[in-house]
Amino acid sequence: MSEHFPLQSKSCPDCETGLPQFDRRRFLQTTTAAAVTAALPVWATAKEEPASEKVPDTLVKKLYDSLTEKQRPVLAFDWDYQDPQRKLLRTHVSNNWHITNPKINSDFFTNDQRDIIRAIFEGLYNPAWLPQIEKQLKDDAGGYGKEQNIAIFGKPGEGNFEFVMTGRHLTARCDGNTTEHMAFGGPIFYGHAAQGFNEKPDHPGNIFWPQALQANKVYEMLDGSQRKKALVSRRPAESAVGFRGSEGPFPGIPVSDMTKDQQAEVQKTLKLLLDPYRTVDQQEVRDCLDKQGGLEKCCLAFYEQGDLGEDGVWDNWRLEGPSFVWYFRGEPHVHVWVNVSNSHEVETNARG
Repeated sequence: MSEHFPLQSKSCPDCETGLPQFDRRRFLQTTTAAAVTAALPVWATAKEEPASEKVPDTLVKKLYDSLTEKQRPVLAFDWDYQDPQRKLLRTHVSNNWHITNPKINSDFFTNDQRDIIRAIFEGLYNPAWLPQIEKQLKDDAGGYGKEQNIAIFGKPGEGNFEFVMTGRHLTARCDGNTTEHMAFGGPIFYGHAAQGFNEKPDHPGNIFWPQALQANKVYEMLDGSQRKKALVSRRPAESAVGFRGSEGPFPGIPVSDMTKDQQAEVQKTLKLLLDPYRTVDQQEVRDCLDKQGGLEKCCLAFYEQGDLGEDGVWDNWRLEGPSFVWYFRGEPHVHVWVNVSNSHEVETNARG
C-alpha cells in the first residue's frame, strides 16, 4: 500500500470526534434543494434529475464561497494545478492518501463548513448505502471526518470545478458534471479491510465483497472453453487503470462472446457495482459505456493470482473496455479502482 503524502506540511489537530448534527445537515440539504428547484423553469424540473441530485454540486459552491483567506490557499486550487510529483493533482487517485492536510473534523473548519462537507459527502451516495459506507469508514479510518481531507479545483459557478475527498480507501469526487468526458468527475477508489489487513477467503463483514460474489456468478455460468478465456494467471499492477482504447487488448473473455443469459448476469454485476452511488452518477457511467459500444465492447477477466484460500472463488477480477475500467482486488483485502470515460484519450494519474 502507498504511504500518505500530504500536499501541505502544516497539520491541524483533531478537535471533534462526533458527526455533524442531523438537523443542521438536513436543513442544508432541504433548503439548497428548494433553492435549486425554485431557480429552474417548470419544464426543466420535469426533465432534469431531481433537485436532490443537484444538492452536492450546489453545496460545493457554498463551501467555496465560505472559505477564508487562511483556508483558501490550503484547500482551493486552479483547475489545472500541477504538482511536481503528481502532475495534475486533480486527476490523482490512490488507495491511501491525503490531498491536503486539514482533517474534516478539525478546528480548521467551522461548524457550518463541516456540515456542508458532510452534506456533500452524503449526497454522493445512494441513501440506502450510507450505513455501509459509515461502517467502512469506521473500520478503516476510525470513522467519518477523522482522517479524511478535501480540496476544491476551479471556481464553482464559473466553469469547471471539482470537489475531491480523500483518505484511506477513499477517493471521491463531485464536479457538477463539468469534467469533460469523465464519469464521477474522474477516477475514483473505494475499499474495505473489514477484519484486519489480511482478510479471510470469505471476507466476513466486507461491505463490497458481494460485488465479487456476483461477478463469480458469471464465471460459474461459463463453459469450459469460456473459462479458459476468462481465467488469467497474473493480475495487472494495482493502479493500472489507464485506458487501452478501442483496439485493446483487454484481458479475459469478451462479453460479446457470452450467451444472452451470461450477458444478463454481467449486467447484474454492473448494476451492483453502481448501486452505492447517486442516480446521476450511475447514469453518467452508463452513458459513457453506451458511447464506447456498451458492455459488449468490454471483457471480463478473473485472476488466479491472489486467490485467497485457493478455493476458486476469484478474489481479483476486472471488467474493462475501451475507456472503462472497474478493477476489483480482493487480496489481502478489498481495493477497487474505477476509471470511466466516453473517450480513451483521457489520462489518469494513479498511484498504488
